[in-house]
Amino acid sequence: MTTPSPPLIFDRPLLRARLERAIGAGAPDFLLQRAADDLADRLIAIRRDFPRALDLSTPGPHFAQAVVASGRPAPRRAGAFDAIDVRCDDEALPFAANAFDLVVSGLSLQWVNDLPGVFAQVRRILAPDGLFLACMAGGASLAELRAALAEAEAEVTGGVSPRVAPFVDVRDLGALLQRAGFALPVADADSFTLRYDSFFALCSELRRMGAANALRARLRQPTRRAVFLRAAQIYAEKFSDPDGRVRATFEIVWLSGWAPHESQQKPLAPGSAQMRLADALKMGRGESCG
Repeated sequence: MTTPSPPLIFDRPLLRARLERAIGAGAPDFLLQRAADDLADRLIAIRRDFPRALDLSTPGPHFAQAVVASGRPAPRRAGAFDAIDVRCDDEALPFAANAFDLVVSGLSLQWVNDLPGVFAQVRRILAPDGLFLACMAGGASLAELRAALAEAEAEVTGGVSPRVAPFVDVRDLGALLQRAGFALPVADADSFTLRYDSFFALCSELRRMGAANALRARLRQPTRRAVFLRAAQIYAEKFSDPDGRVRATFEIVWLSGWAPHESQQKPLAPGSAQMRLADALKMGRGESCG
């Protein structure tokens, strides 16, 4: 039986071209810098070395630099748009099995069409007890922008077109990592709010970052100006502070998983518990055993 291909959600050639232009023009990198600082903290907390490291698709040098600063050897880079050593499609990794001890990725995997497939490939190229540590845009990101655009377009045109990319939910990542064969999967989220002078200032910054609409199902004709004017009004009415500036939510979802190894902690086998749950609950209410 043939496995169905995943749906093609993103226009990846367009996305690549936009990100290349953005990087060349000195795009704002505050999100990547925040994520890289977090990556450095997470690596420092892990008391082991990773002799062979790969930076997978991070748009810019931030994650490679964080790996180096943590005391690990400099990683090769794959799929990143300013790559020198390796340049490849992160949905078709060209590396051999067990090739790396550490794979990191920053704010890139939200744009792949087959996320479970990428996870499976990362698992394949990790050596036993290797670590996968990545972050991506989470489901709460730009919730205000999505709401304002959808309401404005429905009012002005009578319909809603795809405009903001779908983001993964942190609750789904652990299951996806387990399905790909990772041990000890963990997912958590860093959610924060930034403020802008206006709706248009936010949209301008997203374009400068190369994060404009790259959905394959996007409208292929220019959006009516009235839609954006109405969206700006809605945004200001619903998501502004007393000083007139507007809020934008960003969420960075972190995920980690290990290639299985015999040294890792394992869950107890079913039926191996030494105490019944009911007895443990009684102890919690002040009863003692023995």
